[in-house]
Amino acid sequence: MAPIACVAKIFIHNFWLVGEEKNEARDNGYWFYKHVRERHPEQKIAYVINKKCPDYRLVKDLGKVIQWGSLSHWFWYLTAKKNISSQKGCKPNPAACYLFEVKLRLWRNKRYFLQHGITINNAKWLYNENSRFRMFVCGAKPEYEYVKKEFGYPEEAVRLLGFCRFDGLHNCESEKNSILVMPTWRSYLVRPHGTVRADDLKKHFVHSEYFKAWSEFLTNKRLVRLLEENGCKLIFYPHRNMQIFLDAFHALHLCPQIEIADPNRLSVQAALKSASCLITDFSSVCFDFAYMEKPVIFYQFDEAEFRKNQYADGYFDYHDNPLGKWSGRLDTCLDLLEEQVYSGYPSNPRVREFFALHDCENCERNYQAVFAQ
Repeated sequence: MAPIACVAKIFIHNFWLVGEEKNEARDNGYWFYKHVRERHPEQKIAYVINKKCPDYRLVKDLGKVIQWGSLSHWFWYLTAKKNISSQKGCKPNPAACYLFEVKLRLWRNKRYFLQHGITINNAKWLYNENSRFRMFVCGAKPEYEYVKKEFGYPEEAVRLLGFCRFDGLHNCESEKNSILVMPTWRSYLVRPHGTVRADDLKKHFVHSEYFKAWSEFLTNKRLVRLLEENGCKLIFYPHRNMQIFLDAFHALHLCPQIEIADPNRLSVQAALKSASCLITDFSSVCFDFAYMEKPVIFYQFDEAEFRKNQYADGYFDYHDNPLGKWSGRLDTCLDLLEEQVYSGYPSNPRVREFFALHDCENCERNYQAVFAQ
């Protein structure tokens, strides 16, 4: 395929390939592609996705769409002048592409990283030596300074442009008393070390501190009383990598005010836009939510374990920051939630300290930056 693509490049000029997760069109890649098709239709561009997934309907009428993992995906990935994605692994074969692009440096294609979430941890897999991105887009000023200082990219490669999906977070009306609980994933539960077999993952999961803590939260009598007495609705929406365990949460005896989200029917952005308050642990969705100046509660019952087994500390201090308030215990988390419910979920203008860019021009800034390179 590589020799064919080399010949094709002689005749196909300035073609861009955009994507994100295999089964998704809802992140920065989707917003970028949609913007280019609507505002810059002269640009030759295509979106790569699994055409059998529910999100295919969002891109099928926008323009050229390529089946993920197909020969066509290989052809256009190798032919494209620019590969643009919100995910590092948005490639026909991530392992092979990593070998030839980063380790052997035989493919000198231009890759633009729109990011999936604000980078706050010391994510070494995103270092220049491990990624070789032509451009690394940042969404917040502290993030931009951190990545520029620590990740080893040439200064011109790291750009503070704002995330494309932030364009959809303006003028949003929240549902009254709608509480969103959105914890992130645990790599050591999805891919545990030791002798745990793949078919025993769920049995292993229900004995984890993660499941026990969130089960205790969802079935807590004080929480149930707070929801019932104030007409609140709570949506529990775990990270996509943890959704293989949703059955375990569905098996809990939950009150009518608590709903386990169906990711196929409710997108992350739609959930964030409609909620009045967010409870999360370490999820980067807190930044999207805070961008809308809405209140965030950080509930980190397993902080030490998470830092040891998944992400090391970065520049962001969860205990003291302008975005939200921190708790490591269930009772204090519920104290913070009660405070929000009884005060009517006041807006948080302090987030402007974190986001230097707060407008509806994020997609256009990203387009102009990619176009210029």
